Amino acid sequence: MLAITRKNKIKEIIIQKKSVTVSELSKTFNVTEETIRRDLQLLEEEGFLKRIYGGAYIDESVQSDASVSLREKILVKDKEKIAKECIPLIKDGDSIFLDSSTTSLYIAMKISKKRISVITNSLKIAMLLSSSENIKLFLIGGVFDNYSMSFLGGSVLQDMKRYFFDKAFVSCSSVHMKFGITDSNEQQAEIRRIAIEHSNRTFLVVDHTKFNRTSFSLIAPLSSIDAMVVNRPLSDEWTNLLQELNIELIQPTS
Repeated sequence: MLAITRKNKIKEIIIQKKSVTVSELSKTFNVTEETIRRDLQLLEEEGFLKRIYGGAYIDESVQSDASVSLREKILVKDKEKIAKECIPLIKDGDSIFLDSSTTSLYIAMKISKKRISVITNSLKIAMLLSSSENIKLFLIGGVFDNYSMSFLGGSVLQDMKRYFFDKAFVSCSSVHMKFGITDSNEQQAEIRRIAIEHSNRTFLVVDHTKFNRTSFSLIAPLSSIDAMVVNRPLSDEWTNLLQELNIELIQPTS
């Protein structure tokens, strides 16, 4: 197969799947992983995709939704910074909701010693916390989506409405001054919307790549959250807006 033909086929695959791994493409086209890495590098230079360790994903489409296995490897240090800021916010005795975002997964990695109740629709988070003797774990079940490694569907929404939380940690695909908090997946958006409505205090956990963009489905207006946890200082425009909306801004001090 000619290189140009292979590149076009890779484009077709990533448009359909939103994310790919080097190993799977190597097997699909029966070429070395080094050849695939060169193809992905060229496609990145064209602005078609973004590479990460072990694969690549699309982030420009408003409906882009990279698989959780790849998202775990994106902006690791930034997600760790956000998680570090979240830990002091969680107190023994709290009941908290963690969504299926990889940012919430990084939060979950740091809370095993806290005596809390955790409600989540994320199988990865549930598996991570299942061995903790301190945590009372509630996994919201429904139709399993192996792309996000989480449970979705009507039964999840019904179960979500039965619970109320001291604190909810919710992420999103995009956040915009005018259009609010949006997500690329409509079902995840609805779960996050209920979590916000049923929480005494909601923390939006977002890295710098999510700002000033919109995605497919509305989660909630900015005014619905109580605090925003970020990985780096925001612009004066964003800082002023959050102050006007009485939203606490939590960001690393160093």
